[in-house]
Amino acid sequence: MQPNFANASILIVEDDPAIGNLLALTIQESGMHATVAEDGRSMQSLLRNNSFDLIILDIMLPGEDGLSICKRIRSERTVPIILLTALGEEVDRIVGLEVGADDYITKPFSPREVVARIRSLLRRASYGLTNGSGQRKLRFDGWLMDPMRRQVYDPSNARISLTTTEFDLLLAFCRNPGRIITREELLQFTHAGLAGPIERSIDVHISRLRQKIETDPREPTMLQTVRLGGYTFTAAVEEF
Repeated sequence: MQPNFANASILIVEDDPAIGNLLALTIQESGMHATVAEDGRSMQSLLRNNSFDLIILDIMLPGEDGLSICKRIRSERTVPIILLTALGEEVDRIVGLEVGADDYITKPFSPREVVARIRSLLRRASYGLTNGSGQRKLRFDGWLMDPMRRQVYDPSNARISLTTTEFDLLLAFCRNPGRIITREELLQFTHAGLAGPIERSIDVHISRLRQKIETDPREPTMLQTVRLGGYTFTAAVEEF
């Protein structure tokens, strides 16, 4: 069963009215709902009173910039975030991923590409809720992962906030414990390379994931790097 994109509500944070309106029109023509905010303050007001399924966030905004806003949103919410900017250098993409973005689109953009990115992220974010097969709970080293609800709990039973891509990565590792998984495979598992064909995007997401699940992220014991190979998940995983 496919997710119902017609019910998806997208928040666009963009200070250029022409770009914001173009994005909103493109999204609405694809059957989804779109709301535009011109800066971080307007966005915050909308977030207090509304629920959104995905946020498109411009980096260059008046007042608080998009990277700072993205980091703040990510500390509070798991909503998928796509960064939008005229910058195209790899270093800018990496910074965006490091602060918690799920994807990255550079201007000028194709409206069809924007819709494809949105649908891909929404499909991944709602996968567990729309696909009941292979969604048994997973337990490793005291942690609990619920693919159906896309929730993760630490050994103290506290819920941990993961981005869409971080969750997909952890799920891929839990379903392939002990196996060396290459960066290319992880890009396919998670679509984490949509922002550009850069394998380092996987390294950034894994670094963030380690910060959340490892006792000492600098000396990881569960999620280990395999030189010239990729990564391997060493924890024993139980399905139930």
